[in-house]
Amino acid sequence: MDGTTGARLDAALAADDIWSALFALTEEAPADLPAAVEARYGQASKDERRHLAWLLRCVGERGDPVLLRLLGVSGGDGAEDLLRTAVQRQLRIPAAELHRLAEELGAVEALVDAMGLSCDPGFAPFLGALLKNKTLGGRAALALGRLGAREWTVPIARRLPALTGLDHGAFVVALELLDDPAAIPHLLRELEEKRAPAGDVHHALVALTGQDPLLPLAPPNGNYSEFLHRVWSERRLDDRVDHRLDDRLDDRLDHRYPPSMGPVTPCSPRRARFALDDGRGRIRIDYDPPTPGSFWPRWDKSLRIDGQPVYRVGSDCGTCETTMHLLGWPPRAAREGADRLRTALADADDLGAGVLDAAAPLIGELPSGHYRAHLADLAVERVTDPAASWWARRHELRVDAEPYGEDAFGDWPGTDHFQLRDRIPGETPTYGVLLPSQPLDALDAETVARYTSAIAAGRRPAALALAWVEDVCVEAEHDERFLVAAILDGHHKLAAYAASGVPARVLLLSRAEDNGGPEEGWSVAFNEVMGRL
Repeated sequence: MDGTTGARLDAALAADDIWSALFALTEEAPADLPAAVEARYGQASKDERRHLAWLLRCVGERGDPVLLRLLGVSGGDGAEDLLRTAVQRQLRIPAAELHRLAEELGAVEALVDAMGLSCDPGFAPFLGALLKNKTLGGRAALALGRLGAREWTVPIARRLPALTGLDHGAFVVALELLDDPAAIPHLLRELEEKRAPAGDVHHALVALTGQDPLLPLAPPNGNYSEFLHRVWSERRLDDRVDHRLDDRLDDRLDHRYPPSMGPVTPCSPRRARFALDDGRGRIRIDYDPPTPGSFWPRWDKSLRIDGQPVYRVGSDCGTCETTMHLLGWPPRAAREGADRLRTALADADDLGAGVLDAAAPLIGELPSGHYRAHLADLAVERVTDPAASWWARRHELRVDAEPYGEDAFGDWPGTDHFQLRDRIPGETPTYGVLLPSQPLDALDAETVARYTSAIAAGRRPAALALAWVEDVCVEAEHDERFLVAAILDGHHKLAAYAASGVPARVLLLSRAEDNGGPEEGWSVAFNEVMGRL
């Protein structure tokens, strides 16, 4: 170990502004920082050990071996801090170590979370005994869900009538994680007895049954539980048909309720609306499984395509930054599913001539909901430099904002993408981005050249994207909007448009349930943004 790093660590721990000093050390991230933490830990005070555990979390994988070694020789509060850090790192701690910590610490939050990450079903009885614990019951249920301990499905479900708030949410999410149809009758009973929150129970029923009935944007008579109970009681749930994203998809499965796209209502030559019932949901924005150690059973969301989380979308928080972070590319087959559309979109000037009929097979892969289709011409550019992206440039444009510093590029989505060259007009700063569902550096040059020639000859082939509008007040100070579009088909077309400087023709599909608001289910922000395109 370089003695300089150890000396700097000592100085940081003794600094007046200790967090700033430690953060500066993590920013530089010397290679021997984990070793310096390990060498310092034995002589550290209680508070210093908490800071050192935080450092090990920040250095990531390099700190994991040190974290596990320290955990193996620590006790008391120090062990609990290290255990909490290990959970945040989602490390699998050996069962023998967890048994030792259980004897020493008793049932504490971090231990319950760690048992859920252990993959050891032997911890299920210990966790099951905590289901009635007022403090730890929700965590224990989620831990059992992560272990896949289906023998606890019914005991978890039977606790629902006694729960409210976040505890109720944690138990419902645990049933989703267990993926056991034995929970379905208990969830239906929650609706029948009008216990809230009905929307959470509905989400679980969609996850467990693979069925996704279309719901009105506003419940009749305002009684959501009663309406949902009626909807689900009319469904055939005796033999669950599972075609969900999280399992291996098999088109041979007998999906009892095939996707049904309602009549298309034209609003103008380039705009229309329709409803989708029993959408397959292979392409959807949905909640991620809860992060171990998190207080919230539902928080982060991701855009998923054929079971693969493609982009982390963020949360429902109205004061957080709009972010999109690449998580992985979907299977190749998912990106080829729109081939049948390309003839209809080869030179689309409006939404007539059966454009949406041709799109129906792909639309059926979306979740049920109320949709609008917009055929728009967007002046796009390809972005390869984080500094040129709206994710970074937005910080410079905020009035009276503090300098964002070196982290201005931290919101870069992690891949080249397209964006609107200019801000969308309006009083609120509004930006447009189109994110790929395949890597742009792998596009076929000949295909791009073919589209470039067609565009130069006056053709206007259309790309297809799923779009929504983020409307936030960042840190409750800066109003900001993003039109976010995930490209489902047409990457080569958009590359050709961007290179040609010709506005790109894009068919945007938007779902009211992803843009919720008081105006017929659509947010004011969505209507204003789309009205200005």
